[in-house]
Amino acid sequence: MNIVHVVEPFAGGIVAFLKSLVEDPSGDNHIIIHGERAHVVKVADAKKQLKSPRVKYIYWKSAQRSIHPVKDIKAFIELYKILKRLKQQQLIDAVHMHSSKSGFIGRMVCQLLRIPNVIYTPNGAPFLVGQSAFSNFAYKKLEWFGSLFNGTVVCCSGSELHAYQEAGIKAIPINNGVTVSAEFNIDQASQQALVNRQRKLRIVTSGRILDQKDPALFNSIAKELESHTDIEFIWIGYGPDANMITANNFHITGWLTPEDAKNKVATGDVYMSTARFEGLPFAVLEALSLRKPVLLSDRVGNRDMIDHGMNGHLFNTAAEAVERILEYNNNREMLASMGKHSGDYCYEAFNIDYMRKRYRELYARKK
Repeated sequence: MNIVHVVEPFAGGIVAFLKSLVEDPSGDNHIIIHGERAHVVKVADAKKQLKSPRVKYIYWKSAQRSIHPVKDIKAFIELYKILKRLKQQQLIDAVHMHSSKSGFIGRMVCQLLRIPNVIYTPNGAPFLVGQSAFSNFAYKKLEWFGSLFNGTVVCCSGSELHAYQEAGIKAIPINNGVTVSAEFNIDQASQQALVNRQRKLRIVTSGRILDQKDPALFNSIAKELESHTDIEFIWIGYGPDANMITANNFHITGWLTPEDAKNKVATGDVYMSTARFEGLPFAVLEALSLRKPVLLSDRVGNRDMIDHGMNGHLFNTAAEAVERILEYNNNREMLASMGKHSGDYCYEAFNIDYMRKRYRELYARKK
């Protein structure tokens, strides 16, 4: 099959999602029509992660996230011409849109071109993203209007599905997935040192330091625990709001390669996310696959990662997060069993093989 992906930004989560789809061993060909937000992820860096010889790229010059009538019309025309050419060359079996802007413009274009098999995965409901009630209302109405055109909306978590259903938008769920090995070797020496209080309890997170991740909340949690010298915090990554991190028990690594970032997460004892919103975050999925307990803000996407408190907890305030961290620190021996449950839960609920199977079924359907 020939699968066409339409991507406005190469954001970190989108790259991880595309990687999980294009590396499917089924042998499908993938064409990625993409914009670029170089301050988020450069196209060259994204291509390094998407190394499959079955992937081709087409640049979508005028694509951008913000609403701009003139540029949006240009983006519409450009995408129309690209998809029309691919259709004439019989290179489209399915079109898969990623993120809100490509989903909105792309579904209108596919309707005009009578492309029947269209999928849209928001990977984060845009009407939960806005800086004001009005912007959230506007995004919700745009998502609803876009759903009137041809296409199946696929939510990447149960809580995201619920948000779309509450907005009156029909959707189906397919959880994001990652590779989870049945066998996993825990660093027993490090684990024993943790339990014996011979090293600090390490709280880690990863990704861009920007408003969506609420670094101010993360920092306030760390500052509340500055007097506890046996606890440290590490942010794996960097970003425009790094200056919000002022706690003296906090370390920012800067940008690392995906492999180095994964290895750094593996050295943590608890993975924490203070995100304001998510779809189903790959960074947290990776932490689950690495057998890490998770402490997550009670938000869409994050809620799906907690299995009845067996592998971690949700929090709404800095005080709640601090209370949980102190509980973990005072009961370090329980973290290994919580981490094991994270791995088991990830394998059962967020398995990459099942995710690929469900998307291939959508790609292969005849409409």
